[in-house]
Amino acid sequence: MEPELFTTADGSHSLRSPQFSAAYHSTHGAINESRHIYIESGLLPYLERGQAAIRVLEMGLGTGLNALLSWNHLRKFPTIRVDYTAFESFPISAEQAEQLNYPELLKIPRDPFLALHRAEFGKVLSLGEQFCFTKYRQDFLAASPTPDFDLIYYDAFAPEQQPELWTVEAMAHCARWLKPGGTLVTYCAKGQFKRNLRAAGFQVEALPGPIGKREITRANLVNLA
Repeated sequence: MEPELFTTADGSHSLRSPQFSAAYHSTHGAINESRHIYIESGLLPYLERGQAAIRVLEMGLGTGLNALLSWNHLRKFPTIRVDYTAFESFPISAEQAEQLNYPELLKIPRDPFLALHRAEFGKVLSLGEQFCFTKYRQDFLAASPTPDFDLIYYDAFAPEQQPELWTVEAMAHCARWLKPGGTLVTYCAKGQFKRNLRAAGFQVEALPGPIGKREITRANLVNLA
């Protein structure tokens, strides 16, 4: 069964997965949630440092909203380039992507958003000079890490639905993708998950969450596990 479309409280669309019995975003607002967690708490601190090139890895491409917001936010930082890599084992179809209303709400063209979903797996897609995008239909935990990423957007389904993606071993795998001092951001703030991050060599920080969520997690890599 294909994911089911629904409208969240900020007017933006999301999907609900029958396979995992879970929504891709908070019902309080898909755009609001993604912008707060992944852009404002993750990407923006790197952009404000003025780092010329930033490498982002997303675990859980989903609807493509995090990638779209990242691309769109770069317009405020015209001298910075982002290389964006995404893993998604259960990609939505281009037809499903066409139903999503993010470009209209963000007041941007639809073509870049649809290009993210139409791109071939394993092939680099350039959306202008500032944004290069590559996606893989592959089990993230089975992929061979390259320790050259600055930032991980960790957006898997919750531990109740995908427990294998939130273990100490999974967080140690994330650590092997990051440069020393690199950052992981996620919506999950469960106590066991934070303990798993610490055990994998991360320093954990609790940040205020978006509407409807008390807190989120940002973690900086201090020691390779």
